Amino acid sequence: MTDREGPEQYLDGYAQILAEVSATGRRLTRDEISSRRALGEQAAEAGHGLRALVSAHLAAARTAWPGSPGSVDGALAAVQQVVDAFAEGYERAQFVAVRQEEAARREFIDDLLYGRSDLGRLAERAERFGLRLSHSYAVAVAQGPAAYEEGDPVPQQVERALISRFGDRTVLLTTKDGRLLCIAPGHQNEVLAHFAKQAHAATDGGRVAVGRPQPGPGGVVQSYEEALGVLDLAERLDLDDPVLRAADLLVYPVLTRDRQAMADLVTGTLGPLTTARGGAQPLLDTLTAYFDSGCVAAEAARRLSLSVRALTYRLERIHKLTGADPTDPAHRYMLQTAVIGARLLDWPATLRTTP
Repeated sequence: MTDREGPEQYLDGYAQILAEVSATGRRLTRDEISSRRALGEQAAEAGHGLRALVSAHLAAARTAWPGSPGSVDGALAAVQQVVDAFAEGYERAQFVAVRQEEAARREFIDDLLYGRSDLGRLAERAERFGLRLSHSYAVAVAQGPAAYEEGDPVPQQVERALISRFGDRTVLLTTKDGRLLCIAPGHQNEVLAHFAKQAHAATDGGRVAVGRPQPGPGGVVQSYEEALGVLDLAERLDLDDPVLRAADLLVYPVLTRDRQAMADLVTGTLGPLTTARGGAQPLLDTLTAYFDSGCVAAEAARRLSLSVRALTYRLERIHKLTGADPTDPAHRYMLQTAVIGARLLDWPATLRTTP
C-alpha cells in the first residue's frame, strides 16, 4: 500500500503498559505479551522495517519516561519484554512469508520446467519472478558430485557471484533434482557463460550444459530438456569438456534419432571385433582414442599408454577384421560414426552382435 500508516500505529497500549509496570514493578502479563506479538506480525505483514519499528518503541519510551514515576529498572525491563515479544511476532510473520514465497517459487519452477500449467497463466506468474516468457530464454544446468538444494552454500555462492557481476538482471537461479539451474534471456550469453564458470568452480569441477535459446512460454522447458540431454550425452560419451553447449552437439541427436539404424551400423561395422582375442572393447577403445586425438597415432598411443608400434598393430588388426581401414579417409567417416554409435548405445555390453 502506498499510503500505509507509520510504525506508530503498532504502539497501541504501549505507553499504558510502561506506566503500569514502572509504577508497580510487575512483569508483562501473558495477554500483553500476546498483544505485542500480534502487533509485530501485523507490522511485518504490512511491510514495515524492523529497525524503524524498534526505533519507534524506544522513542515512545523516552517520551513516556518523565511521566512514568517508579523503578527505572522495571521500566527498562518492560521495554525489553515489549520489544522482544514484538520482534518475535515480527520474525514469525516473516518466517511464514518466506516459507510461502519459497513454496510459490518452487511450484512455479516445477510448472515452468514441466509445462504443467496453462501457458498464459504461467506467463503471468513468471513476471513475479522477473521473467517475461514472451521473450527467448536459455537454461544452463550444472551437475556436481553432490545434490544441491536452494539455500545450500554452493547455490548461494554462485548466486552471489552472478548478482555481484550483473546486478538485478532478469535471471532466475534455482535448483532442480539436485542440480543448479540458471534461466537467463537468450541474448545474454555472458550471463550463462559466467554462471557456467562459477558453477564449475563451486561444484569442484562439475559439468555444465547449456541449452539453446528458445522462444515463448514453452521455450524454457525446451532449453532445459536440451541441457539435460547434453548432460546425459556427456556422461555416455565420457566427454571431458566442463562446459558443453547443445548448439555444438546437434549431430548426436541426429545420429540417435533412428536407434535401429544406428544399431545396425554398429553391429554391421564393428561386430567382427568381438571375434578378436580379448573381445571388442580394447579395439573399440583404440578407435575412440585414435579419432578423439584427430587421427594422430602418437597422441592416440600416449592416451592409451601404448607404443606407436602397438597402436599401429591394433589399427591393422581392426582393418583386417572389419575390412575398413581407420587410416583411410574413405573408410574413416563410417568407422567414426559407428564408434560414436557404440558409445551412445553402450556397445558391446547392451547389443547382440553377429560376426
